[in-house]
Amino acid sequence: MPQDRHDDPFEWIDEESERRSRAGLVRTIKPRPADSPLLDLAGNDYLGLARHPEVTAAAGAAAARWGAGSTGSRLVTGHTELHAALEAELAAFCGFEAALVFSSGYAANLAAVTALSGRDALVLSDAVNHASLIDGCRLSRAEVAVVPHADPEAVRKALETASPAPEAAETAAETPRGSRRPRRRALVVTDSVFSVDGNAAPLPGLAAACRAYGAALVIDDAHGFGVLGDGGRGAPQGAGLAGARDVVVTVTLSKALGSQGGAVLGPARVIEHLVNSARTFIFDTGLNPAAVGAALASLRLLRHEPERPARARALATGLYERLTAAGLSAVRPDASVVSVRAPSPEQAVQWAADCRAAGLAVGCFRPPSVPDGISRLRLTARADLTDQQIEEAADAIVRTAPTA
Repeated sequence: MPQDRHDDPFEWIDEESERRSRAGLVRTIKPRPADSPLLDLAGNDYLGLARHPEVTAAAGAAAARWGAGSTGSRLVTGHTELHAALEAELAAFCGFEAALVFSSGYAANLAAVTALSGRDALVLSDAVNHASLIDGCRLSRAEVAVVPHADPEAVRKALETASPAPEAAETAAETPRGSRRPRRRALVVTDSVFSVDGNAAPLPGLAAACRAYGAALVIDDAHGFGVLGDGGRGAPQGAGLAGARDVVVTVTLSKALGSQGGAVLGPARVIEHLVNSARTFIFDTGLNPAAVGAALASLRLLRHEPERPARARALATGLYERLTAAGLSAVRPDASVVSVRAPSPEQAVQWAADCRAAGLAVGCFRPPSVPDGISRLRLTARADLTDQQIEEAADAIVRTAPTA
């Protein structure tokens, strides 16, 4: 029997769809050809390793030996010698005591934020943090405060004025004068390189603010790892924070390493705590062997080819200078991402389509993906691109730019 329209539980979806269409915010997914003729400045393969023959061969060899899937959570059957090797080499490369691999960078961020905070804790989150950090804050059950973007002084003030934990408040009246008051667990969460504009966080200043009040610092280095730091060891290493006892770093294996997955790096006791308490580790199927093998091969290539990160940064700077010289509004890149502002969501979509027609794939970021409501083209400079390709890309972007 046909349902009465008033009994349709998903009628609201049609209304939401109509609103998105009117606002020019409809998104679609399209398959990417294996051999696309487009010059790709849309993906996050910063070092150009996703198709490197050593990386793809390592992925195939891992699948042939260990199987297509990991078969279970890592606490059951999903942990292999490859996982252990990748964790040891990641930790050593980035300068931390230990590492723990997850099925995605998203899962790694959820694990770090939720397992290190919890009820009665305070979490301070940068205003333009990635969605995975925001979701981690929402799931943490902690008191969450959003602080102004890239502002260590705002973090310092928020920590200074934060209310004590309930148990601390209850016992404060009984605390003898001059004795140490119970300290509230506090966590400051930030991207190292913000994914939309490509600008870097002031990590030394944030670390100083945290240390002044005994807070831990969690850094999502998804867009810094492999591009910043000594030989690509990441933004925390470049800021002198590698191996610090109060710093935890998350990375993704799907960007600079061209594979899939994520990891948390930090003190050994933090990693042990995650193994025993992080729900996205305990209850998730382990990262598949092919992705682990590919990431391990990429990490070893990066170690032996330390010039790749510098090349990616140089190309990003060159692209920025070419676009701004032509009068476009772009953000100076601190890593591989170049953000170019568009007048409106509709014009951003059209601009990206015109670039594609000109042989260039670019990212198109619109609300609600961008927290400030400003639409952009998001470009990524890969280490394997030539100077000529960057020049051709800049020409196409300038030529197709909106006139208003």
